[in-house]
Amino acid sequence: MSIAELLWVEKYRPRTLDDIVNQKEVVERLKVFVRERSMPHLLFAGPPGTGKTTAAHALAHDLYGENYRQYMLELNASDERGINVIREKVKEFARSRAPEGVPFKVILLDESDNMTGDAQQALRRLMELYTASTRFILVANYPSKIIDPIQSRCAFFRFTPLSRDDVVGRLRYIAEREGVDYDDEALDTIYEISEGDMRRAINVLQAASAMGKVTIETVYKVVGMARPREVREMLKQALSGDFTGARNLMRKLMLEYGLSGEDIVRQVHREIFSQEVNIPEELRVMIADYLGEIHFRLIEGSDDDIQLSALLAWLALMGKRLK
Repeated sequence: MSIAELLWVEKYRPRTLDDIVNQKEVVERLKVFVRERSMPHLLFAGPPGTGKTTAAHALAHDLYGENYRQYMLELNASDERGINVIREKVKEFARSRAPEGVPFKVILLDESDNMTGDAQQALRRLMELYTASTRFILVANYPSKIIDPIQSRCAFFRFTPLSRDDVVGRLRYIAEREGVDYDDEALDTIYEISEGDMRRAINVLQAASAMGKVTIETVYKVVGMARPREVREMLKQALSGDFTGARNLMRKLMLEYGLSGEDIVRQVHREIFSQEVNIPEELRVMIADYLGEIHFRLIEGSDDDIQLSALLAWLALMGKRLK
């Protein structure tokens, strides 16, 4: 079985709430609903890859057993986000009566923060009309995009990024099952890059394993990022006043790694807050402020080379002033 197939199995095999890691508070609250066989509408919010959709499936599995999909309608609002979907698919499923012995049916709306305003307005009414037979579970990365009337009708569950031990442990389990040769430092690097997103971490592992042994170098290569020490060296040279040397390093990063201006700005932003970079707090604040300006110019269409050169020139001037 390939890592891609294993990823599919890991996502879609029937799970119970006890399989979910690093979300202890959420799991304990959901288990109460299973014991009572009653629950309100739910809103699962948090970063990508932290188990929100899995938790919804696990909850339904614990409520209904192995055949839980008979009593559950799953829609991804990224694709089906218009008002017609709410009026047709959702309404038809919600208005049908639950079978004997089933307390209610479940409608799972994944990526619900992508629903249009009209669709959300239609949904709020359905949530009121069919509460007796149907419960809604909304999954969103950005709950602020969900209108207040819907949020007020739901019990809110906040998911947190997965811990280093959970992510690295799972990556090690997959790598050993697939016979992938890896360095422990590479798995730690994958965790740092994925920032607690298990789905992204597994995809990075798969991409890196296709190049042979999973090392720090291959990980950074497949994700299109420069190694942190190279970015730190560019910053160090700029702050020392060596503008030309820093600019040469910047162009080398763009050519060797195929990085865009936005990629480099993001990595510089990450590095100024790392413990490896020792700069005064006042300068850190000023750099963070100026990086925001440069990032805005880039996403508005400014030239990468010109804007990054301006950033390095500004860093060189600030470094000389501090001296």
